[in-house]
Amino acid sequence: MTDQVSDVTGTDPYSWLEAIHDETALSWVREQTARTESELYDTSFDQQVQQIKTVLDAQDRIPMVSKRGEYYYNFWRASEHRLGLWRRTTWQSYLSDEPQWEILLDLDALAISEGQEWHFAGSSLLRPQGAEPYERALLRLSPDGGDQVRIREFDLSSKSFVEDGFDFPVAKTHASWIDRDTLLVGSAGSEQFTTRSTYASTLRRVGRGVKIEDAPVIFEVKKDHVAAFGYFDSTPGFERVITTDAIDFYRSRTGFILEGAHHVIQVPDDVQVSLHRQWVLFAPQTDWEHQGQILVAGSLAIARLETFLEDGTIDKVLFVPDGSNALEGLSFTANYLLLTVLQDVASQVRVISLTENFNETLMPLADPMLNISVGAVDDEDETAVDDYWMTITGFITPTTLLRGTVGSHGTVVKRSPDRFDATGLEVTQHFATSADGTKVPYFQVAPENLVLDGKNPVLMDGYGGFQHSMTPGYAAAMGVGWLSRTNETDRRAIYVMTNIRGGGEYGPTWHRAALREKRHRAYEDFAAIAEDLVARGVTSREHLSATGRSNGGLLMGNMIAGYPQLFGAISCGVPLLDMKRYTQLAAGHSWIAEYGDPEKPEDWEFLRTFSPVHRLSDQPHPVDDYPATLIWTTTSDDRVGPSQARIMAAKMMDLGIKNVRYHEPEGGGHAGSTDNESTAKMLATSYEFLWRKVH
Repeated sequence: MTDQVSDVTGTDPYSWLEAIHDETALSWVREQTARTESELYDTSFDQQVQQIKTVLDAQDRIPMVSKRGEYYYNFWRASEHRLGLWRRTTWQSYLSDEPQWEILLDLDALAISEGQEWHFAGSSLLRPQGAEPYERALLRLSPDGGDQVRIREFDLSSKSFVEDGFDFPVAKTHASWIDRDTLLVGSAGSEQFTTRSTYASTLRRVGRGVKIEDAPVIFEVKKDHVAAFGYFDSTPGFERVITTDAIDFYRSRTGFILEGAHHVIQVPDDVQVSLHRQWVLFAPQTDWEHQGQILVAGSLAIARLETFLEDGTIDKVLFVPDGSNALEGLSFTANYLLLTVLQDVASQVRVISLTENFNETLMPLADPMLNISVGAVDDEDETAVDDYWMTITGFITPTTLLRGTVGSHGTVVKRSPDRFDATGLEVTQHFATSADGTKVPYFQVAPENLVLDGKNPVLMDGYGGFQHSMTPGYAAAMGVGWLSRTNETDRRAIYVMTNIRGGGEYGPTWHRAALREKRHRAYEDFAAIAEDLVARGVTSREHLSATGRSNGGLLMGNMIAGYPQLFGAISCGVPLLDMKRYTQLAAGHSWIAEYGDPEKPEDWEFLRTFSPVHRLSDQPHPVDDYPATLIWTTTSDDRVGPSQARIMAAKMMDLGIKNVRYHEPEGGGHAGSTDNESTAKMLATSYEFLWRKVH
């Protein structure tokens, strides 16, 4: 092989690695994977895997639930149930220390009976008539942990799959109940009805016993759009089909089909629209002028749907960002709207009354270093119409689950025990100055008596894309696998979570600041934080490691190719790395709005500047400057695909860059794992590689 990669004039000598299941490519994958495992998988590694798996399997972790009717549903994996149990219990039982669970489906037993392993990917229950119990469900089952699923109809009474019931073959499919004998289905099961982004281009009304391809199309989008998304809203009094034409990742058109008529909400394509009962919410991604009023990017407005359709009246702008905050999430109870807001990446919850002129109050929260999330329990249950779930978590604070009623303090329902010894650790927030002068926040989890002499082993974590916010949370596996480590001089491992541009920590403007041709700002932010850690004396290059997955893997690729002198080791997981070919692989076409279109010369001009496999040639560094690098993915990743990781690793090796390792197990999809054991092994592989290089 040569050290060239594909460009507008040449051919790609690594194209053979794109054939995911080609035996020649797989032979290379197996050889590299075996090499990595032979170096890492020893007694120390096995101990790490076991410690992480013990945490993941812990029987006293909080079983999070969803309420449907009188039951609370949960999916649970443990050592004796590797594939997991789908189960339910009553409220009184759930409140006890040892709830009595009714097992609906044992996935391990199913694997034995059917001779194939299925991985649980979610459920959708059919709303019953009146006070009748829930009887039917649609189960999403993945064969390998990827995005493609088989959807099967399940009987809750007999606890078995319905004979001759709804059963859709493995594909990128979504479905919702219209009634007992009818579903709304979008499926990319055939090329004819699949977008370039590999998602469904149609929504169909599928009757019992009718094949998808024979069912009538009720909604369709163009093939160069991302997808046709939709669901049937079965809320009593508001029954309708909700449709979304996802033009790209940030532009869409939302509407609803009622009595055969399709009503599209007429707003700019970059205004996100959501419907709930009689309400419609608007979240503009850029400033939106509407009837003489400017709704700034990142704000949230509410209107009565019927009135808005008539004359465009907006009732109230509920949230306006001030430059230091962003709307993170929302949830409706019967009479309130709960808004989760990030204030300099610290959580607060605002309560909006839907019955008292949208009056606003603030839920009192104790610690700004904790992450809070809230959600309605069941706004249709007369005994719980304004009840909410609240989870509170932090880097070194185990998760607590509360339940409350709006207007009163929540009561603790479950509390997770400590999973690792955090004695002497503290969480602090810092701000680094990026290349353009922007202040970029990051969290640091480190000993209270930290010695600032540059000798502390540090793991940086980053993402910086798709308006995804990185927020504090109790990651027990990370605590066991990283924060619990000490080196031979008794220095404890330090963890740093970065909040770089491209994310959503400060709303759409923070995200758009690193969009497309501005992408370099995300990488400058991450590099600035690395430099700040060194300048503060926290660490030095030889003790600094970094990790990221997916878009975070692209971040790591740009650290490798653009800033290799800053890091001692990098773990680059399920990554995008070849920005010339990414739109032609897996679901890559759907991300053009985020990165740009390499088929357009004017876009390729800037895309090439953050395409790691090209930067290796365009901006070469001495081979000894590159950090120890672990590039990893899975063969079954059907979102990004494994070929980009393969190509980057192969090229680095061909360039003579030492200490490059590659790892690619078969199963796990884009998540990287399918069960607790494979999750423990995936995490331990990354942690162990990094620790051995920088401790």
